[in-house]
Amino acid sequence: MDTLATAGHPALGSVYASPVSAVLALVLGLIVLVMVAYGVRHTVFTFSRLFGKQRQPYLDIGIAAWPSITVFIAAHNEEKVVAGCMEALLRTDYPRDKLRIVPVNDRSQDDTRAIIDSYVAKHPELFFPFHRTSGKPGKSAALKDALALAEGDIAIIFDADYVPPKGLLRQLVAPFFDPEVGAVMGRVVPANASSNLLTRLLDLERSAGYQVDQQARMNLRGVPQYGGTVGGIRRSAVDAVGGWHDDVLAEDTDITFRLLLGGWKTIYNNRAECYEEVPEEWSVRIRQVRRWAKGHNQVLWRCWRPLLTSPYLQLRERIDGLMLLLVFTVPPLLLVGWVLALVLYYLNGGALVALFIPMLALVAYGALGNFAAFLEIVVAVLLDGHRRRIRLLPINLLCFLVSLFAISRALVESVTDRLLGRELVWHKTLRYRKAALP
Repeated sequence: MDTLATAGHPALGSVYASPVSAVLALVLGLIVLVMVAYGVRHTVFTFSRLFGKQRQPYLDIGIAAWPSITVFIAAHNEEKVVAGCMEALLRTDYPRDKLRIVPVNDRSQDDTRAIIDSYVAKHPELFFPFHRTSGKPGKSAALKDALALAEGDIAIIFDADYVPPKGLLRQLVAPFFDPEVGAVMGRVVPANASSNLLTRLLDLERSAGYQVDQQARMNLRGVPQYGGTVGGIRRSAVDAVGGWHDDVLAEDTDITFRLLLGGWKTIYNNRAECYEEVPEEWSVRIRQVRRWAKGHNQVLWRCWRPLLTSPYLQLRERIDGLMLLLVFTVPPLLLVGWVLALVLYYLNGGALVALFIPMLALVAYGALGNFAAFLEIVVAVLLDGHRRRIRLLPINLLCFLVSLFAISRALVESVTDRLLGRELVWHKTLRYRKAALP
C-alpha cells in the first residue's frame, strides 16, 4: 500500500523512506505552526487596534491630590544628553512640592557628574544626585542602589537620553490612583528619526511596537510590558514580589512578569509620549538588540514555568505572556526553518518542501510581523498620520535580517553563558547629540 500510495510521487516516496527526512520534516512542520501562531497573534493585535474598543483608562485625570514621587534618571557617561533630560524635567507641570529628582550617575568617566552637579547647585530643592562610584555594573544594579533615596511610593524612571514633555509625569502617575496598578508604561518616540535610513526604520519599528502592539494588549487585557524607561513602578508592589533584581539585563521584563505573577496590573498609556535617541549606526543597533535578547531570555528561563502553573492568571494572560516571553526565540526558529527546508531539498525532499511553500510564506510573515515590519507598521503609520513613511516598508527587510542574525547569535550566547555560569555584561548604547553644559 505504501509503495502504491507514493508511486506517483517519487520524491515523496524517498522522503517517507528516509527516517532523517521524516524527522526533519516533522521539525519543520512544528516551526511552521509556531510561526503561524505568531502571524495570527499580530493580525489579532492589528484588528484590535483598528476596530476594537480602545482601552485608555485613567486618561482624563487632570486634577487630583497628586502623590509625592521620585524621578530617577539613569546615567552612565551621558554628558551628551543628561542636561536635556534634566532641563525638560524643570519644565514639568507636576507640583514641585511633590517632586524629587534623583540623577543616578553610575561610575561615569566623562563630564556627567559636573553637569548634574551644576543643576543641583541651581535647584537644590529639586535635584538630589546619587553619584555611584562602586558596586555591580549595569543599569539595574545602579537603580537598585538608588531606590533607597526615593520618597513616596511611586518611582518614575527615565534613561538620560529621554526628553519628557511638560505633562508627562501626571500622565504616568494617574494610573497609580488605582491600588491594583503596579507599573505604568508610556509611549517611546524617536527624536532623531530623520538622521539616516536606520533611524527611519527604527522609527517605524517603535511606532508599530507601541501604537499597535502595546495598545492592543491593553485592549485585549493581555500583558502590556513595562519598558524600563518612560514609565513608573509602585515601590511597595515591587517589594511585595521580591524587590528590584540586579542580576538581569532586562530588568523591565523581569519586573513586568514578577508583577503579573504577583497579581499586580501593568498599564500602558499610549498618550504619554516621550522622546528618545535611537541608534544611528548598525553596530550600535546590533549590540542593543543582542542585549535585549539576552536579557529577555534570562526572564524566559525564570518565568515560563510559574507563568503556566499560576492559579491566578486567566488563560489569555498565560497565552499572551508566554508568547511575549518566547518572542526572542522566534527569529532563530525561522533561521532553523530555512536551513531545514534547504536540507530537505538536498535530501530529495523537494516535493515535501513544495508542500510547505505556502506555509513558509506564513513563516516569513510571522517572524517579520513579530518585529512589526509589515501589517502592524502599516496600521501604526496610518494611525500616526505619516502615510509617506510607508514607502520605507520594503527596505525594512534589511532591518529584519540584521535583527534575525543578531538575535540568533544572542540565543546561542545565552545558552552557552547559562551552561558555563557566565555573568552577563551590560553594554551602554552610544549617544549622538553634542555634549551640552547648562
